[in-house]
Amino acid sequence: MTETRFHDLPDGRRIAYRLSRGAGPALLFLPGYMSDMAGGKATAVFDWAVANGRTCLLLDYSGCGESSGDFADGTLSRWRGEVLELADALLPGERIVLIGSSMGGWLMLLAGLALGQNLAGLVGIAPAPDFTDWGYDAAEKAELAAGRAIYQDNPYGPAPTPTYPGLWADGEANRVLQADIPLTCPVRLMHGQADSDVPWDVSLRLAARLRSADVQVLLIKDGDHRLSRDQDIALLLGTVAMLG
Repeated sequence: MTETRFHDLPDGRRIAYRLSRGAGPALLFLPGYMSDMAGGKATAVFDWAVANGRTCLLLDYSGCGESSGDFADGTLSRWRGEVLELADALLPGERIVLIGSSMGGWLMLLAGLALGQNLAGLVGIAPAPDFTDWGYDAAEKAELAAGRAIYQDNPYGPAPTPTYPGLWADGEANRVLQADIPLTCPVRLMHGQADSDVPWDVSLRLAARLRSADVQVLLIKDGDHRLSRDQDIALLLGTVAMLG
């Protein structure tokens, strides 16, 4: 079942996904902000899983990729619900390793807390928890708090990157770095020290907040935010293989 399929939610949202069946624990990849399951890292993980006989699930959040919906309606809570809905429907009772890229690294924490004993591990790739706090200046926060969208320069494309008030407010309500994070599974965090989007000390702060004693932070001195070079992908796949 490696082609794209769709899961219908009760409210009419259609969530696109790809699923490879194999041995566990299952790998579930969570893309970054405005990204989808066609991205290079997601595809590499899926192809590795297929080649190695592992269960792997990819998805597009609503408003992204091939899923239905408007991106402007997206929030962390909404997308977390979609992740958990698909996990429950397609991986019922299975142990799961969540792999989260950038914003997906925040979502993996929120979804992991909900998975409970079914959570087998976490792999963060430039994880960006609490970016609604440290990712905006005071003027931008004031605009968002007033209910107005903001637009920032986008180094990856010609169109500016939007942030909508609903996503920002929901993110502020779901911040995790202010207190202990009660997750005890193995955790691996990869972060480039040349990352201009998410400061690499965010991974260090996250490591300190996680309750787990089995946490490793892998710093790549010349790595950028995407960590999509061949050597970065190789490190990611090696990390997943050792954790799973």
